[in-house]
Order: sequence, then C-alpha cells, then structure tokens
Amino acid sequence: MANATVNNTLEATPRTATTKNAARRVRVAGQVPAVVYGAGKASQTVSVDPRQVQKILYSQTGHNTIVDLKLPNEQAKAMIVDWQYEPIRGHLLHVDFKRIAMDKALRIKVPVLLKGEAVGVKVDGGILEQVLREVEIECLPADIPASIDVDVTELTFGKLIRVEDLPHGEKLKFLTDANQMIAHIVSVKEVVVETAVAAVDATAVSTEPEVAKKGKQDAEGAEGADKAGDKKKDKK
Repeated sequence: MANATVNNTLEATPRTATTKNAARRVRVAGQVPAVVYGAGKASQTVSVDPRQVQKILYSQTGHNTIVDLKLPNEQAKAMIVDWQYEPIRGHLLHVDFKRIAMDKALRIKVPVLLKGEAVGVKVDGGILEQVLREVEIECLPADIPASIDVDVTELTFGKLIRVEDLPHGEKLKFLTDANQMIAHIVSVKEVVVETAVAAVDATAVSTEPEVAKKGKQDAEGAEGADKAGDKKKDKK
C-alpha cells in the first residue's frame, strides 16, 4: 500500500466577490475559483492555480492527496473533496477544499488494484473481471494508502476475491461490506452475453430521451399555436 501523504504546497488567494461574473474574471486571469471549509472554521472563497490542482488530481494519490494550503492568515492541511469541469473543453471550473486534522480519522474511498496474472486467465482461458474498483476505509490522514493492492495469481474459476480478502492492517478500518466481491474469473461466453444485453439496454435508454424531447417540442408547438390563436381573437 503506497501512502497518500505527499508534500504538495498550494497557494490560495482570497477573493471577496462571489458572483458568476467575478468567477469568470478569475478564470480569465488564469486562476480557478475555490472554497475552503471544515475544521470548525468559517469557509473562505479563494482562487488557486488550476495547473497545480490538475497535477494533484492526476497524481498517483489523486484527490486523496494531503495539500499544504497556504492562506493569508493560516496554512492548513486540506484535501480536494469536490471539483467541476467544463463539459465541452474540459477546463477546471471550481474546486472545494476541506481542512483536515492530522490526528482525526477520515472516511475516504481508495482504489483497489489487481496485481499479477490469474491462473484462470493464463491456463484456463478465462477473463478477469473486477467488480469493485474502490473501497471505503477509515484511517488517520497520514495512513491513507494511494491504493490497496491484491494478488490475483491464484484466482481460478469458482473462486472469488472479496473485501475480507484484501490486505488488512491495524491502521485501516474497512467500511465496505466484507462480503462484497472484488474480482472473479468469467468465461468468454458470459462476457459476450453481458455485452449484448448491455447494448440492448443502451439502445432502449438512448431512444427514450428523443421521444420525450419530441413530445416536449410538440407540446410547445401546440402551446405556441394556442397563444397565436388567442392573439388573433383579441385583435378581432
């Protein structure tokens, strides 16, 4: 388990105006609006360098990285708890930071990484399927792992890896159900059937919004016609 405590210093500049126009000006200036809250202190609106935030989000530890957030009147340990991207160009729009106390346990989700080549794949020709890709744990900030690695080399058909099979230590408390399945070996036929069913479901779902949209347009058109008719009556 790689530890997620990385020394990342991020400077935050206070901002007073919180309107949409003010936020837009912040982005034009090359910064991104952000909010800092938690630890029993008043929330603060700030702006930060989006490049540094992106560097943190795309690091090995991701949003679980502990950041040294430099504010005018304090330097706080914090974590990124929420962030928003512009859907078309993918620009970072907003970030939420939460102050943390290094002596208090946190509830967080960490990724589960499968290591090795399973016997069920190498020898039996099956496919390794990972059902659960992250688990929720509770631990002190300094003990947050970047990931939880599990060896799958002995995994064969009929065997399962569950949460209870993950490496457990005294510093980590697993909150996800112990019986929850992490991974297993499936046959090629099972994968083909599941893919076909998923494709049918996706087609059915994709057609529903179009019908709804068309209905809405028809209703709007009828409403517009009624209004036009009413205006003609008024003129008469």
